[in-house]
Amino acid sequence: MTGKELEGRVLVGGTGAGPVLRLEEPLSFWGGVDPVTGRIIDRRHPRCGESVAGRVLVMPYGRGSSSSSSVLLEGVRLGTAPAAVVLRELDGILALGAAVARELYEQSPPVLLLEAADWEALPEGAEVSVDVSGRLRLAG
Repeated sequence: MTGKELEGRVLVGGTGAGPVLRLEEPLSFWGGVDPVTGRIIDRRHPRCGESVAGRVLVMPYGRGSSSSSSVLLEGVRLGTAPAAVVLRELDGILALGAAVARELYEQSPPVLLLEAADWEALPEGAEVSVDVSGRLRLAG
């Protein structure tokens, strides 16, 4: 799949690049991510201990509280947010956090929605870049 391009629906525009952190289970940022370190702290999550900071976070959708948007916002402020968020299902809460970050700090991770088949095709660890039009490019 390297060298391939995928087209996503832009929920919050922007650019970002980094290695894919692929979560098969949804994650709540509220109580699930430490905004100071960017680490997943939900002990019940299979990827507990991993860092979302600077990674292209690929997950089916967010889980839980509407306060997840404020945790993402704080991660942007502290520089521990994902480089981009790629979802399989619409999640307005994470998109809201990214949109507010863009307004307050003039930066945020892009948030994209991918069709299920394209979402499934993003491998763990692949280097991915996202452009403002919603194109994802896999390095290779």
